[in-house]
Amino acid sequence: MRTFVFASPDFLWLLLIIPAMIAFYIFKQQKSTASVRVSGLDPFKNAGTTFRHWLRHLLFAFRTAAIFLLIITLARPQSSNNYQDISTEGIDIVLALDISGSMLARDFKPDRLEASKNVATEFISGRPYDRIGLVVFSGESFTQCPITTDHAVLVNLLREIKMGMIEDGTAIGEGLATAVNRLKGSEAKSKVIILLTDGVNNRGLVAPVTAAEIAKTYGVRVYTIGVGTMGVAPYPVQTPYGVQYQDMPVEIDEGILRQIAQMTDGKYFRATDNAKLQQVYTEIDKLEKSRIDVRQFRIREEKYMIYAVIAFALIMLEIVLRNTLFKNLN
Repeated sequence: MRTFVFASPDFLWLLLIIPAMIAFYIFKQQKSTASVRVSGLDPFKNAGTTFRHWLRHLLFAFRTAAIFLLIITLARPQSSNNYQDISTEGIDIVLALDISGSMLARDFKPDRLEASKNVATEFISGRPYDRIGLVVFSGESFTQCPITTDHAVLVNLLREIKMGMIEDGTAIGEGLATAVNRLKGSEAKSKVIILLTDGVNNRGLVAPVTAAEIAKTYGVRVYTIGVGTMGVAPYPVQTPYGVQYQDMPVEIDEGILRQIAQMTDGKYFRATDNAKLQQVYTEIDKLEKSRIDVRQFRIREEKYMIYAVIAFALIMLEIVLRNTLFKNLN
């Protein structure tokens, strides 16, 4: 980033001379009197003020501008380019997101799935130096995006997620195992999975606890989030008249989610509305901070010469005009 600095800024105090010069010049013009006495002013009645008479003030303007530029020259203006060399000890993160049919429940606005996508997008945007991937699961699981630093691509793929992409159900173990598989070869100092679900494991060949043991083996920390209000929530139900919303009990296997987090040195969170879900991601963001080393380089280039040249030109111009065009007005 280019900035403008002065190597000797104390000289800028001399700029206070400029308003003093202007005040003295105005005072002098108001008190000036004729140097030749005549018997009357009748011979001069038709003699108006010429354009050259007004232009004589240019001499003072040139002199003032020259002094201003000379003071700037003494202060040594410099153009400074700043560069940053950023090295990071990043974190590899995989978001494991439940996209089962129950994620369309409307105890969140507009529903659980869209609210989870929106908050996850903000979380990704706030971690520019980390590699982040995305796994989705319902009755089965797959990798929507491998871990990457191209967060624009990741966010676009996150926005494309919708219910019905894969068979319905809740395979928490499968989703966690797929996320671990994306991280097992990672050489990052910290490997993290954020697993979000709103139900009970009812599908898949891998038990959630087994997947947690695999995560622990590879040094992966798992933060689990249970999404859903307390009590009942409006769930989408297919009826002969189309999809309608009916209040149904919210069932989240908090015991398994707590166990997964405890086994992997992570933490379990319960999000009951949009605001609470935002707080959960904010807390995880604070818990998992990347270490960033920043080195700054600064290159300065002297810029005083142009001011000195212009000041010299103005001085010479004043001398020439004072001794030619305005000679008789001095």
